[in-house]
Amino acid sequence: MADPRHLFDLSGKVASITGASSGLGRQAARTLAAAGAKVVVVARREEALRETCGEIGDCSTYVVADVADRDALPSTCDAISAPFGAPDILVHAAGVNTRQAADDVTDDGWDMTLALNLSAPFFLSQAFVPEMKAKGWGRIVNFASLQSTRAFPGGIAYGASKGGISQLTRAMAEAWSPHGITANAIGPGFFPTELTQAVFADDARAARNAAQTCIGRNGLLSDMDGPLLFLCSDASGYVTGQTLMVDGGFTAK
Repeated sequence: MADPRHLFDLSGKVASITGASSGLGRQAARTLAAAGAKVVVVARREEALRETCGEIGDCSTYVVADVADRDALPSTCDAISAPFGAPDILVHAAGVNTRQAADDVTDDGWDMTLALNLSAPFFLSQAFVPEMKAKGWGRIVNFASLQSTRAFPGGIAYGASKGGISQLTRAMAEAWSPHGITANAIGPGFFPTELTQAVFADDARAARNAAQTCIGRNGLLSDMDGPLLFLCSDASGYVTGQTLMVDGGFTAK
């Protein structure tokens, strides 16, 4: 039998990761680079992106951009492709949660949430699909959420965007998987990131969340490595249109 470890080898692949200035996006960049990919990290904060690339090394570079800015999308895509060529792998980790209660949601808060969390993954993917089709290979990984299926207080805009991500992922698979491009989503549970600072700052709340999982703890950034690498590699060649919950069993209880 051939060594199955080659299924996870990303040598010769180029990956672009949005939201890679911190948290799960930065962890994704580290993981894919360690598996052999050249990585282009994308976010708005240049200093944080420099830190990410400093951790990863010469196989990485960064692009400072707001991926929710539709008018800037062509120049953003050109900048992403310039160092290593058009990406084979897209990881859409950029996101925002305004935590506005339903009665207090503003036009700006709603529009910003949907633009970054839902619209940006589609239009950025759409822009790179022609190159993936030409190669007959591509991987798109969206970021879903516990709120893709659960309603949390103060999460109406965020939940709407993340519920949309699950359906967007299925629709991407229907449209593009005949061309060798898989589209899947990861649904993180509670991980220590900038978006969840308020949760982890409250020890009692963090403990309740941990108790809600089947495993009995909240996530570590390293818990994302295996699932992400699976969905970005040949190992998942017959998996598409799926949302994989990486939540310690939170949604199973």
